[in-house]
Amino acid sequence: MAEVIRITDPADERLADFRDLTTADRRPDRPGGKGLVIAEGVVVVRRLLASPYPVRSLLGVERRIAELDAEVDGSIPAYVTSADVMAEVVGFHLNRGVLAVADRAAPWGLEDLARAKRLVVLEGVGDHENLGALFRNVAALGWGGVVLGPGCSDPLYRRSVRVSMGHVLAVPFTNVTEWPGALEFLRSKGFQVLALTPRADSLPLDEVDAGGPVAVLLGSEGPGLTGVAIDAADHAVRIPMSGGVDSLNVATAGAVAFYALGPG
Repeated sequence: MAEVIRITDPADERLADFRDLTTADRRPDRPGGKGLVIAEGVVVVRRLLASPYPVRSLLGVERRIAELDAEVDGSIPAYVTSADVMAEVVGFHLNRGVLAVADRAAPWGLEDLARAKRLVVLEGVGDHENLGALFRNVAALGWGGVVLGPGCSDPLYRRSVRVSMGHVLAVPFTNVTEWPGALEFLRSKGFQVLALTPRADSLPLDEVDAGGPVAVLLGSEGPGLTGVAIDAADHAVRIPMSGGVDSLNVATAGAVAFYALGPG
């Protein structure tokens, strides 16, 4: 059961991890950020509690904390307060009524992820909502992990965690600096690397032989993949579409490809 602690003062120092989330979102790439993982809402907090990320504390209204009581280790403080006090602390009104904050878990390496049969490799995906949606799709469609190449945002940013419905907390991922060397590494491990692009001269997705390990390479909204990334892939592939539509949202395109190629 949770260690319930009632708070009435929004200036209470015990709430420091939750303070002013709109301006200091605990992102490691922000000056002064702590790099903490923040989950919002009962469903996402529940997934954080079940994840390898060490939970530091919870903050919420009494009803939401009570919903999680049986799942919270007794050593984790659960701060109960009013919705008004909570809004003053975090900097906005939180409809979901509960937050949890955790430290980061030990990172995966590319070698760890290469044990899977299906991987997603991202280049330049900087939009946090697209990133969160991609992780949710990876989890839903049974793919093994995500490799984050240059220009990608932090998938543990609060908005990405929320959009992923907390599934980012269960999907293995790693950041790579060797580019496109990471793609060559995957190919050396037996992966067929497929660069998803709307280019007319690319191979239709339904013609791909996906019998072995596959890594699907996805790029940013707008510019898409760089030529360097496409050249490092085994094939450029496309999702056939009706005339007049040149592309899909990256998370949507990913979901189509993940389903078409099948789980690992």
